[in-house]
This record gives sequence, structure tokens and C-alpha cells, in this order.
Amino acid sequence: GVLLLHPWLAGGLTYFHRRGRIEALREAGYEVLVPDFPGFGSSGPPRLFFDRGVEDALVALAALLPGRPLHVWGVSSGGYWAHPVVSRGGFAGAFFEDVSPHLHEWSWRQMPWGRPFYLLFRFALPRAYRFLDMRLHAAVRAARAATYVSGALDRGVQPADTRALAEASGGEAVVVEGAGHLDAIRVDGQRLLALALATFERANR
Repeated sequence: GVLLLHPWLAGGLTYFHRRGRIEALREAGYEVLVPDFPGFGSSGPPRLFFDRGVEDALVALAALLPGRPLHVWGVSSGGYWAHPVVSRGGFAGAFFEDVSPHLHEWSWRQMPWGRPFYLLFRFALPRAYRFLDMRLHAAVRAARAATYVSGALDRGVQPADTRALAEASGGEAVVVEGAGHLDAIRVDGQRLLALALATFERANR
């Protein structure tokens, strides 16, 4: 089974109605669950951090497919919030697109007007700030196989970020030339689909 986790877009799970991810997984024999994060699509309001929504979705997928290996395919914020759950041992394989190592590092680049708040958060809430560092979760190496993909032109998630997460997890990093944020699947879609399937197959062994 594969859990598909959408980026920070209002339409939620509808993001996966294009670009062929669901079709490729089904053709390869996988069952797919595509939830809305809390506060997106038709879901209810969020509860604290969004890893709780990932945990709930994992429990639902495990109930549907008892005893089978489960994988996650997370895009941007979907992949980001999957990391704490992956570190708890919930997934055999993990495939990530455009995931930042830390929410505040992404925000520092993309929304510089909030920098005073980011600094205040870091020093006033050090435990929460540390929890939001996905390099620490990736370093647990709970997934048997992991791949990270991003675009070379992505300002928020830079190639060094992708390589750092892959190195922490013991996984593979792939940077797609000519692609910006959420753009690698458009620029080199067939390659990404093949990489995801190969990642999950390695984890199944």
C-alpha cells in the first residue's frame, strides 16, 4: 500500500488527480490511499502539527491492508509532515518530492517578512524548533529505502537541502534540472514515476 500526501494547496488530495502517480502505482499492483490533510479539501480542522494527520492516515491504510508493507509518497509539506511518522517505523519505503529540511528555513527564504517571528520561535520554543528539523527524523533511518527529489530552480528547497535529507536517511537524492517547486514531476515525470516504484520495490525485499 502507498499513502500519497499532498502539498500545501487548498484542493488537498485533488492534487494527485494529474501527473500519473496514482495510475503508475495501481498498474504496479499497489493499493493507494489519498487523504486530505486537516484543514484542506473536505477535512476537518487541524490539531497541532500535521504529523497527526499522517499518523491517522497510516492507521487507516494499515487496517485496509493488514500485514502488507506500507509506503509513503509525500510532496512538499506532505512529505515534510510524513517524516516524524516515518521515524517511528510506520513505513517500509519513502519517496519525497520538494521537501524542506526545516519549515523555518523554507519560510526564511520564501517569506522574509516573518524573520523576527522565526527567531523568536527558535529561542522561545527550542524543543518545538528541534522537532521541526526533519534531518533529525530522517537520521533515524527507519525506512528500508528512501528517495528525495527536488528541482534545481527551487528557491525554497535547494539542492543542498535535498542532499542533506537523503544523506541523513541513507537514501538517494535526485535533482531535476530546469525544475522549480512542484515542477519536477512535469519536467521529468516518467523518471520520477520509475524512481518511486524502484524505491518501493527495494523496500519490499
